[in-house]
Amino acid sequence: MSARVLVVGDVMTDIIVKPEGPIVLGSDRRATIRNRPGGSGANQAVWLGAVGADVLFAARVGADERGMYENYFRGLGVVPALTGDGEQPSGVLVTLISPDGERSFLTDRGANLNLCTADLPVGLLEGVALLMVSGYSFFAPGPRDAVQALLAEARARGIAIAIDPASIGFLDEVGPTVFRDWVGPGDWIFANESEAEMLTGTADIEQQMRDLGQQFTQVVIKRGRLGAALGGKDGIVFSQPAPVVAVVDTTGAGDAFAAGFVAALLKGEPHEACLAQAIAKGAEAVQALGGQPQ
Repeated sequence: MSARVLVVGDVMTDIIVKPEGPIVLGSDRRATIRNRPGGSGANQAVWLGAVGADVLFAARVGADERGMYENYFRGLGVVPALTGDGEQPSGVLVTLISPDGERSFLTDRGANLNLCTADLPVGLLEGVALLMVSGYSFFAPGPRDAVQALLAEARARGIAIAIDPASIGFLDEVGPTVFRDWVGPGDWIFANESEAEMLTGTADIEQQMRDLGQQFTQVVIKRGRLGAALGGKDGIVFSQPAPVVAVVDTTGAGDAFAAGFVAALLKGEPHEACLAQAIAKGAEAVQALGGQPQ
C-alpha cells in the first residue's frame, strides 16, 4: 500500500509583524517585519516533505505566481497540484506577534476562495493512503463543495481522512454543529485546546475526547506547552509532555505537529512514537519566525 498523503489547503504569503511594544494608534512603532511562505495546507505539506514523506499538495494560487510556487514546493520535496487563478492573487496573511509569541491574524484568502471541484479531480487520490484537509477549506462555499466531494470519494475508496480545524475565529463564526456537519466522519482530527473546546462545548479534555471520538476514530488534542493527548470515544488513551523551549513564533506549530504525526503514522510507527514526533516538530516550529521549516 502506498504511503502517499494528499494535502488540500491554503497557500498564503505570511507577513509577520513583531512589534517591540504595544502598537501606538496614529503613530509609529518599531517592529521586525518578515515575509514568509505560509498557509495551513502549504505549511503541512512542506513539513511533511521535510521529514521525507511522499506528499502531494493541491491548492489554488494567483496565475502569475503558479510557476514560482510549483518550483518552490518541488524544491522542498512536495509534489504540487496547483491551479492558477486569473482573477484573484494568491492569499496574504498578516500575523501580529505579541511578546509571548501568541498570534493574531488579518486574512485575505485571495485565490484560495475560488478553489473548486475542477481543482480537485478524483485522480489525485490514486495511490493515496491518507487525505489531509485544512479546516480553512470549509469556510467558503466553493472550496467547501470541492473538498466535500473529494472527501466522499476518499470514503468510498477506503482512504483515511484527517482534519485540522485550523481557525478558532472562523469556527466561532459558523458554529461547531455546522462545521462538524460540513466535515462528516473521519479517521483523525488534530485540534488544539481552543478548537476542541469550541467543537464540543466543554473544557474537560476527557469529555472532548469522548465527544469528538463519536465522529473521528482517533482524536489528537494539541495542548501547547503541556504537550498533547490521543484518544477517542472511550476517552484519553495516553498523553505526552512537550519540551521546554524558547518561543519565538507559534505560527505553523500546529501544522508542523500534524505533519510530524502523519509522517510517522504512514511509516507504520506506533501511535506513541507518532505523538512524540509530532510534539518534537511542533516544538521545533515555535523556535523560529514563520510557519515552515527554516
